[in-house]
Amino acid sequence: MSHIHLRAPSSASGRRSNGASGALPKFYSDRPHYHNRDSTSWIIPFSVVIPGARRKLRLWIPNIRGLHRASLSRFGKKTGSFLIILVYFLLIFSVFAVAHRFGSKKKTWPGVPSTTLVFEKEDLQRIWEWEIASGHHPSTRPVPAEYNLEVQPKNPSLPHAGSGRVYLDGQSRASSNDVAYPQRPKAGSVADLDVLMRHCDFNTYSYVRDCLEVLRVGGGLDNGKRVRRVIPDEWKYVFVEGENSGRAGSTSSSLPQVPDSRRQGVLRGEHDAEDDSVFTKSRHAAWEVPPIPLPPIKTPHTPYCNPEEPRIFHMLWTGDFTDKPYLALISFLYTQNLGLHDTQPPRDICSPKLWLWINPGFMLTLKNPALSREKFEKIIQNQWAAPFLHPRFKGIIEFKFWNTTEQLDGVSELRDVWRSAPTLFNSGGHTIHVPGMPRTWGVHDEEATTAVENQANVTSAPVSYNEPEKVAVVLSDMARFLLCHRFGGVYLDADTLFLRDWEELWGWKGAFAYRWSWHDNYNTAALKMSKGSALGSFILRTAFKNDFDFHPMTITNFMKDAYMEDLLFRLPDAMFDSAWLNMEGYQRERPPQPYFSRFEEFFETPQQNSATPPVVGFDGFFRGAFSYHFHNSWSRLNDPSRNFPDLGSRFARDVDIFVPKPDPQDFNWSTVLKRTFEAYIRGEIPNMYGEWIKY
Repeated sequence: MSHIHLRAPSSASGRRSNGASGALPKFYSDRPHYHNRDSTSWIIPFSVVIPGARRKLRLWIPNIRGLHRASLSRFGKKTGSFLIILVYFLLIFSVFAVAHRFGSKKKTWPGVPSTTLVFEKEDLQRIWEWEIASGHHPSTRPVPAEYNLEVQPKNPSLPHAGSGRVYLDGQSRASSNDVAYPQRPKAGSVADLDVLMRHCDFNTYSYVRDCLEVLRVGGGLDNGKRVRRVIPDEWKYVFVEGENSGRAGSTSSSLPQVPDSRRQGVLRGEHDAEDDSVFTKSRHAAWEVPPIPLPPIKTPHTPYCNPEEPRIFHMLWTGDFTDKPYLALISFLYTQNLGLHDTQPPRDICSPKLWLWINPGFMLTLKNPALSREKFEKIIQNQWAAPFLHPRFKGIIEFKFWNTTEQLDGVSELRDVWRSAPTLFNSGGHTIHVPGMPRTWGVHDEEATTAVENQANVTSAPVSYNEPEKVAVVLSDMARFLLCHRFGGVYLDADTLFLRDWEELWGWKGAFAYRWSWHDNYNTAALKMSKGSALGSFILRTAFKNDFDFHPMTITNFMKDAYMEDLLFRLPDAMFDSAWLNMEGYQRERPPQPYFSRFEEFFETPQQNSATPPVVGFDGFFRGAFSYHFHNSWSRLNDPSRNFPDLGSRFARDVDIFVPKPDPQDFNWSTVLKRTFEAYIRGEIPNMYGEWIKY
């Protein structure tokens, strides 16, 4: 049976009448009505209200309800539901894929392998062989299996191929009658980083607290100031080379054997020997033309003082000199073997130097003597910097002025190509674009300045390339590799304090950085590299072909893609950044001394812990670590009540009028360390090794 209903007639104007009196019957079938799939609209309009506007923005979006009905009527409930879920997934994935392709740093589609490699396997193998032959790999770690070597290269830095190792007993270094201060490390001593990795590696669940104990006991820093306990032989990590170089009580430690069949000249497998697919070229750059040029192999130098490898610490500072680099420099004077306790330092010591590079804030300039003189005058007038111009520190601390153009032109790997790069200042995808960056500068024009510098001088508007914080972050990532490759040495961030003599790390001839907290990445806040090394050439050329990106996590990709991580040792952060794991929530059940849950607590020590700093002092501050990285906190004062260089009358100037404020009841850690270092420079106390400064 059928039903009928009334249909409203249309008016003369074509519009339907609202009245019901003139309704006519309309036929309606009682059979089920199915939607015609051809009549289903795939997209429907969607209006978006625009704030402040009367009109609405009309968008077209997929008709989800219509698609759902169509899929059910066409394929049934089960299959239709599956298909609509699949469509949802594909839609979401498409949005993600497009965002990953055009919005991410790698610019690749999801699932497509993306590497940074621009060197062929044969050239990478030559780099490995160069570094080993030059004595830059004093480790038992073999060349990775991916290279499929039949025989490991002869390593002159290991006892089986070079000189013997005599491991020192740190507890015998201090005589029974003199335990107030530890002795300086023995000249030419070396830290065995393989041993330290066994005690300090986060991957083996080692605690920072336990690592620091090994570092201070094995390094002779506890000097009897401890409760009695048995010291395992495995804690001996400091050695000297040569059969007759050890002290009484020193023992020789045998190196662990590497469980690798290739050491006996056996290939791991025929398939592995022919498979080079692990070395996948970057899709964004061409191969380096083989064979790549390498410098002559550097014969391992004996004795340990090598004039071609000067011991230079580099730091970079942007803007006006403040109390932060001041604190770093006085910690350097307090801890390193600089001969300040002798009026005539002995000639046989390898005294380190510290070069503080001052970046004037301009990203790209030509060599400009007038600008250098102007900046030097500012250094002389700056209360925090002027003390280090004292004649006693001549040749120990040097101020140098950073010039990006000069440094890029100073390395052969980049000299002829860097001007063609699309960008120079890129760190982890954070790019500073310099408007109007010139491409064809005359490198011999010493008086000219670029348009960039001129614009920075005449405008007061904030510009992205002249913002100090961005410059300091992005520029410093590149600067550390340029400086270490061009001059050699160690680069340290300016927010780093020295905590002990670095003699044993200078003795280790390889390159290293340290670990980014619990992440399996590098942190280059401490970076050691040899001058003009093959490893440095590899990093500079790879960075050039990967958008000039020197961010530590990008450097990690460089090293992983080339299987070269063992050439740039990734040391535990306990050695240089002991508070980092605690700050990120790890190992808080057994923290080191002191315990920081935030980096800011170095400057703002919590009240419940504020009795500790003045009681234990410098000796109780991450004892055993080589340095401490306090991670910025530029706006916090080291010593709020004495916010000036309190170095005594010897360094006083007529223009300086310092009025100290009343001291607080409790001192922060930063205040205690600053006043300790200053008391040494004033001649009131000795340094950490019991040496008094002499003027």
